[in-house]
Amino acid sequence: MEHWAGEKVGLPLNEPKKNNVSFLNGVSFASEGAGILDGTDPYLSVHLTQQIDDYSIVHKDLYKQLGSSGAENHLSKSIFVVAIGSNDIIGYFRSSDLQNKATPHQYRLYSFHAHKFVILGTGVLGCCPARRREKKNEECREEMNYWSVKYNEGLISMLQELKSELKEIYCSSSDSYEVFLDLIQRPTAYGFVEIKAACCGLGALNAEIFCLAIAAYCSNRSDHVFFDLVHPTEAANRISMDHVFDGSLRYTFPMNMKQLVAI
Repeated sequence: MEHWAGEKVGLPLNEPKKNNVSFLNGVSFASEGAGILDGTDPYLSVHLTQQIDDYSIVHKDLYKQLGSSGAENHLSKSIFVVAIGSNDIIGYFRSSDLQNKATPHQYRLYSFHAHKFVILGTGVLGCCPARRREKKNEECREEMNYWSVKYNEGLISMLQELKSELKEIYCSSSDSYEVFLDLIQRPTAYGFVEIKAACCGLGALNAEIFCLAIAAYCSNRSDHVFFDLVHPTEAANRISMDHVFDGSLRYTFPMNMKQLVAI
């Protein structure tokens, strides 16, 4: 999602911590499987706290390149895209250890340190192929969807509180849940045919393994909402990012990304 956000405003994104790379045109700290909390992902992804630490390295580099006033001016115009939280909710339902340590209400984002933010909420997590496969009737896991909605509501509430405290903060929050729910409920309106099964995988709904070399692959991934057992296809993600960038207030609050850039 971060890469598509950069693409929308015409910026190439660089990976952090690479030698001889200028970060003036943007940088991505994204890590597959990352969560807000350390330990969310069993495969040692870079969680949110470490991503913020990595940002501090870039922050210092910008100050060296541009000087104090130049760096502050550059960062005040920069857009910070934050897309995280889904793996924390998934991890909560997957791990009894996490359930013993935290309640779902503790899965929140609390603070950020910049001027302009695009915050992406969690999607319809209970309707991805991996979760449907767990139900005999292949329907969505509504308990997981419930907490996805609650997470997004908490996110909006947090952003409103943050704005009341820090007047120079500007945020655009995207309701990814409503976007993907609409794709699932009205697939033909967007050109989709398959809303339950993954394009790539094996077993029931192609959702028993990830997209490995031995997996089956659909003939047209563009007519699937989901590419593998948990991730949407590029076609679905592009529709979502179109809403983020210049969509209506039905999906973005209190402004879209295009309006945020213009501030």
